[in-house]
Amino acid sequence: MKPRRVIALVLASIIAVVGSGLLAAGASVGWAYGTQRDDAGFFTTSNERFETDSYALTSDQIDLGQPGRDDWWADRHLATVRITVDDAATRPVFVGIGPASDVEAFLAGIPHDDITEVGFDPFSVDYRRENGGGTSTPAPPTDQTFWVAQATGEPGHSLTWDLEPGRWAIVVMNPDATPGVVADIELGWQVGYLVPIAIGLVIGGIVLLAMAAAMIIVGVGRAKVASDTEPAVPLPIGTAQPVARHTSLVASPLRIEGRLDPDLSRWKWLVKWFLAIPHFVVLVFLWAAFVALTLVAFFAILFTGRYPRSIFEFNVGVLRWSWRVAYYATNVLGTDRYPPFTLKDVEYPATLDVAYPERLSRPLVLVKSWLLAIPHLLIVWAATTSWGDDEAPFVFSGGLLGLTVTIAAFILLFTGRSPIGLYDLIMGAMRWSYRVVIYVALMTDDYPPFRLDQGGSEPPVDGRPSPLPIADLELADGVS
Repeated sequence: MKPRRVIALVLASIIAVVGSGLLAAGASVGWAYGTQRDDAGFFTTSNERFETDSYALTSDQIDLGQPGRDDWWADRHLATVRITVDDAATRPVFVGIGPASDVEAFLAGIPHDDITEVGFDPFSVDYRRENGGGTSTPAPPTDQTFWVAQATGEPGHSLTWDLEPGRWAIVVMNPDATPGVVADIELGWQVGYLVPIAIGLVIGGIVLLAMAAAMIIVGVGRAKVASDTEPAVPLPIGTAQPVARHTSLVASPLRIEGRLDPDLSRWKWLVKWFLAIPHFVVLVFLWAAFVALTLVAFFAILFTGRYPRSIFEFNVGVLRWSWRVAYYATNVLGTDRYPPFTLKDVEYPATLDVAYPERLSRPLVLVKSWLLAIPHLLIVWAATTSWGDDEAPFVFSGGLLGLTVTIAAFILLFTGRSPIGLYDLIMGAMRWSYRVVIYVALMTDDYPPFRLDQGGSEPPVDGRPSPLPIADLELADGVS
């Protein structure tokens, strides 16, 4: 694939990520609007206790812009806040909202606690004592005229205020200005235009996803896909020919193979992960596109019984690219040859291909990924998930597969040879994992076998052996 097409696919992937985010945000806003509001239309926090032995509780300054410059949103009543003192309080409490400068002047020299941070899951509150050495006594808050909103009364009363530009502070005091303030408070807020916002986010997400899908399909569709019958390219003597695509010798629709280099560097595996960083960056976006396009393919299969060919070829290309990087840098360490930046099936020690399904089951697409694949997903999860005690000095990352790769890497470091037995085991684990991936990604109806097909080549079928790559033949004779 030409560089400009790779760049276009990356840009399309970024658009797909943004579109997915907008779609998820719109769905979340819509869900919250329909299920998380109270009868008055407010979103609310839990009811929690705030208390101090000083004269008042105050909030940090709330900066909502400059009056006269930011009034455009205030006129539209975009948001309303509500402060409710719950019935758990034992005495009347005053709650007021006023300009921060007036509140500062009112409480100058008077000990009070400023609420600096509040958490609700679990609940926690941090206070900062202001004017701790002051000896002044405040005047009753109900006598002040600068409040823009205030409420005083028995437990259960509320203060409601439409937000407006300015610097504001919330004050909670006893109405008679005595020390020792205790209040069980619930905060609520009401946001206008949530329905149009949710609809806009959803529409924007769908438009961006459709745009990204079109860019990817067009880009992949223009790329020439290698055919099963194209002639083999002559290779230097001693180099294994690439494995044939869609061979009939393999029962699984997935063909994933590798040729272990006989002269691997002892130490290069220590830095391969660093050298592969450009690939990791590109793969982040390619996999984002993979997920988005798999969702498109889901609906295509559901309504037509076919997996769109252009999307299928792109997704196979992403798997192929990922397999090369895994073979080189992370999961196998089977070659020192740097992976190419391409989705195409090119000559490389690690090869992957998936047979295109002409027809797929429409009912089966509804349950493959989340239900039928559960046994395999649990096995793959157990084999690849980090294990160990988080509090212990050693936690192994990568699970059993990662441990196997690490052991093979250290054997290579000290002996100069990669152990064939561990290599075969790793290849079998990767083959199992990728079979599960293509099944979950709806690329086949063939259920993955519960079988660890070890070795660099796919297993034989009907008693006919699969050709062993030249490098494997060399190693089989002299390495154990």
